[in-house]
Order: sequence, then C-alpha cells, then structure tokens
Amino acid sequence: MLTAFTKNAYSQAEVEPWGNITGIRNHGQLFDFESSLRVVSTDRKHITSTFKEKQKPHYKRINEDEQEVITSIDSLFFIENVKDDGGGKIKVSIRMIAHKDTTIQGVYFSVALPVEFINANLRYSDGDKSEFDHFVKAGGKEFDDNAKGLEFEVGKRKLSIKPADKSLMMVRTEAIPGGSRLRLFIPIKLGEVKNGDVVEKEINIKVSGDIDEAPATITLNTSQQGRAFDGLGGNFRLQNPKADPQVIDYCLQNLRVAWSRVEMPWRFWQPELNVDPIAAADSGRLNLSVKKAMEMAHRLDSMGIPVILSAWFPPNWAAEGNLNFRPVNGIWGNKLNKSNMNAIYKSITDYIIYLKNKYGVEAKLFSFNESDLGINVRVTAQEHNDFIKGCGAYFAAHGIKTKMLLGDNSDATTYTFIDPALNDPDAKQYIGAISFHSWRGWDNATLQKWADATKKLDVPLIVGEGSIDAAAYSYPDIFQEPTYALQEINLYTRLLAICQPLSILQWQLTADYSPLIGGGIFGNDEPLHPGQRFWNLKQLSITPKGLFAMPVTSSNSQISCAALGDNTKGVYAIHTVNNGADREVTLTGLPARVKQLDIYTTSKKVNMKRGSVKVENGGIKFKLPATSYVTLISK
Repeated sequence: MLTAFTKNAYSQAEVEPWGNITGIRNHGQLFDFESSLRVVSTDRKHITSTFKEKQKPHYKRINEDEQEVITSIDSLFFIENVKDDGGGKIKVSIRMIAHKDTTIQGVYFSVALPVEFINANLRYSDGDKSEFDHFVKAGGKEFDDNAKGLEFEVGKRKLSIKPADKSLMMVRTEAIPGGSRLRLFIPIKLGEVKNGDVVEKEINIKVSGDIDEAPATITLNTSQQGRAFDGLGGNFRLQNPKADPQVIDYCLQNLRVAWSRVEMPWRFWQPELNVDPIAAADSGRLNLSVKKAMEMAHRLDSMGIPVILSAWFPPNWAAEGNLNFRPVNGIWGNKLNKSNMNAIYKSITDYIIYLKNKYGVEAKLFSFNESDLGINVRVTAQEHNDFIKGCGAYFAAHGIKTKMLLGDNSDATTYTFIDPALNDPDAKQYIGAISFHSWRGWDNATLQKWADATKKLDVPLIVGEGSIDAAAYSYPDIFQEPTYALQEINLYTRLLAICQPLSILQWQLTADYSPLIGGGIFGNDEPLHPGQRFWNLKQLSITPKGLFAMPVTSSNSQISCAALGDNTKGVYAIHTVNNGADREVTLTGLPARVKQLDIYTTSKKVNMKRGSVKVENGGIKFKLPATSYVTLISK
C-alpha cells in the first residue's frame, strides 16, 4: 500500500475570479453554495449579478488565507475580500463605492444554496420575529427578519451566515431547471445611491458536516478497447516575441507533446489579392510573422509532432467589409467574400505548399479558428460544410494531403454547427478529424454529442483548445490557484473518459495563458518555474504512447477517472482526480500479467510524487489524497 498522506487539516474558500464564492473546503471536501453580488432595479424586473464573463474583474490572492476581487456593476464599484478563518469558516468583507447617482431597489450579497437544502430547517438568531427563533421548514415560503444570524440545517450538514451587525436577511424559493432551490439576500444598500457613497458590509459564513472519507472502488474493464489517445498536445500561436520563447523551450524540453496547433497568419501571407504570395516570399518579402509561424511549425515537425494549421484573421480581400478585430454590435468576425472563394482556396493552398517546400512541414489538418463564433472568420453551419468540400477538393486537386478539421468550435455547446458536414457524404472524404474547444459545455450530455459525432464519421476527435476559462488572461493570478488547476485536470480526465480524444491541445504552451510562473509574464518577475497546472500537464503527458480508451467506473462521484490501455502490449494507464477528501481506493480489473504500478501524485502539496504499488489478484489499494490528481501506470 502506498504510504499514507498527512490529512489536509485546512479549510479554504473557493472564490471565482469574478467574485462568486462557490463553497468552502474542509479537509478537502467542498461544502458548496454560490454567492454573488446583485443589483436589483426599482421594478424588480432586472437583476444584474456578478457572473463569468459579464464584468471585467481583477483577482489576486493577498496571502495564503486571503483573496480579493475588484469588480463593478455599471457605476457601482466593489472590493470583495474573502478571508479563511479555519474550521470551515470564512469572513467576507464588501466595500461598495458609487460613482454616480443611481436609483435602484437595492444591492445585495446573495447566496444560492445547494438543491438538497430545499427542505432544510432554518432559524434566525437574535431576530425581531420570535416565531423564527426555532427551526422552521424553509421551502416554499418567504422568510424575512432583522437578525444577527441565520442557520440552515439538513441532516448533519449546516450552513450559518452571520453579518457583523444585525441585518435584514430574506430567504426565497426560486425555480431552476429540474426543480427549485433556496436563495438568501442580505442588503448591502437599499434604495437610492448617491455619487460618492461608500458602504461596507462584513459577513461571516461557516459550514459543517460529516467529512466523506469512505473507501471507494475504481473498476477497470480491459475487455473493450476504444479510440486511440496519442497524448497531450499544445497550441503554439505566437503572440509575445519577448516572453514566448522561454515558455515554449521549457515545455518542449519537459513535456511529451503529441500534437500541435500553429497559426497561419493569413492576412500577412497574402495581403493583396493580385500579388503572388509565393513569388513575394521567394523574393525576400516574407512577412516576419509568417516566417516565425512557419519556423515554429518546422521546429515541432522536426520533433515528430504532427501540426494542425489554423487561420485567425483573413486578409481584407478575402472578407466582407472591414476586418472586425473586436465585436461590432455584439457580432464577432467577418464573413468570407464569396466572390473570391477560388482565390481563397488558392491562397491557403499556396501557404501549405510553401510550408512544405521551404520548411519541410506537411500540415495534417487545416481549420478556421472558432468560425462558429467568428474568431475571426465567421461562417454558418452550411457555409462551413460548403467550405470543407470546396477547399478540400482544391487541396486534393493540387496534391495536398492536408485534410480539413471539422468544427474547431469555440465551445462544446455549439455542436449543431458541425451537423451539415457530419450528414453530408460528399464532405466526409475531406475531413481528417473533428474538433471543439473546451471553454464551455462540460456536462456529460454535451460532451457525449461530440463522442457520438466522431463515432458516426469514424475520424479522430481532437480538443483543439483545452482549458476552462477563456477570460483568465485578464485576471492571470487565477492560474496559480489550486482550484483552477484541479478544475482543469478534472475536465481533461472527463474528456478522456467521455470523448476519447486523440489529443487534448493545451491553450497555450506559450506565454499566453502560461502554464509556468514568473519569467516576467503577467508582471511576475520570479524566475520561470512550473506551478501545479504545469505538473498536471506533465503527469498527463507521461501517458505511454499508443494506448486506447477503456471503460472505468468509480463508486464515488467525487472521483473522476479515465483509463487507457493496450492489451497486446500489456500497458495500462489510469488517471484519477479526487475532488473531495482523503480516502482509500481499491482498483480492480487489472489483467493477471500486470504485477506492479507506478503511481504519480500532484496536488497543492506535491509535484508528481512518485511511488509504486504491487498488484495482487488483479487489484491494488492506495491512498487518494484530498483534491489531488493521481496517475497509475503499469510497469
């Protein structure tokens, strides 16, 4: 048995970078709820709340126990400080500053409770209404009282919320998909707000309940081999000439990168319609951005890493109207100029030919980046299908082996974008793989649609951009948070299990969304070094090459797991993410020929700590530390 890890005797608030608190961890177990700041209009019909990608917040960790978010809703500015107090307690301090006169119904600190609390008992402490001094059923009614505290209790789980001063607290039942839940409102300011008003509110939150440390079983089924997993991949879109090289060098020296994606700087390749780009390049007029992108592709190809070529901005002649570098009236990107489609096919083909002839790189796949959204070419689903057939046929007619990448969608949620091509027999011959980006759409049902699509078309699935928050570059301190690292690798493990991708391509293995810390990136002048996110990626990258997805299940919902193996070679890898407390795990279903497993653990405390465990009767027992990523690989 693996040496036991010391129990994490800590509690910590989980704070999203836009200010919402999603729960408190105690000994690794998350006691979940979700807070938000809410501004309610005078007619109560319009509510604006802190939410992902709705504001432009600034996030930072003050120290080990304290986090801070600065954000705004219209003219109201907020400084929210969340301090861990130990023992499942946190202190939330809110400072609101008004920057103009505003007429509203109120500004609230709001807490949405988990669905299991719908039938909870609640009690106001030291309130104005004596009937709430004892526990009453919360669901289905409205409860208001001026009190010093409010307690919710369901089973052995408790949640108490206590403002620093006696305050109005309102409990409401709200409808949500599939049911209802309780929501608490604590006013920060009611009624009219004057320019220059400063209001402060302090709220203490405590959670308690049994810590689930029950043993779990992970069951492997090696009788079924699914699709191949080549390994971790990476994006190498060059955007920072000063900071990119150090990160790229470190990643390529320390990770096994199985697939890559580079930019085709199309608007710089052929800025003028009537100028031959190959002739211009041969005469010494190759744009520097194009040259650097091609050199990046060459470097990757020379390491045996397959290259995907993706175009962001088109040249002016290939687009309708002026290029939109930012959204115009909420619409991103530009439509392709249909009158120049043959010239568009030729321009892209010329780039691929030049890349092959001058740099020795034959791109495996081509795509427009996120064309469902318009980052930055924008097409409809049918236009996407038409382009695949038109450009794919042009490639084939000119001896180009590069295939088209179906989708390369902005998110998993926009899966209907691929339907026309998915159901068009004439398009299939030109499609080499299907792709989506993992920024949104993490539920099982949505991910399964991509798995079904790749099965139907019988081509590989590639996660073209892997990560969890597209806006994280604007509050980069979040990259160092264990919460972010755990969510990211948990998603990758689920992608492996549900989607069975050929590769997950990290966005990015450059300074942009850097998996490394320091080196002057994001204003951090520490020496460049790996953080928890990088160690997670490295641990994923050591998956032996040439394995296939295999079914694996966990008896505990807090454990995500994915299995890969090859019965012919007798090689197996099992990736597990523990989203909860320490627990002992039994792994069963290993073939008799497997006698020993190497075990690697990454968490807030350890970086790919290595151990080994002997297999007995097709199984092992090992300790799964709280909030950790553990990989087992057969000897």
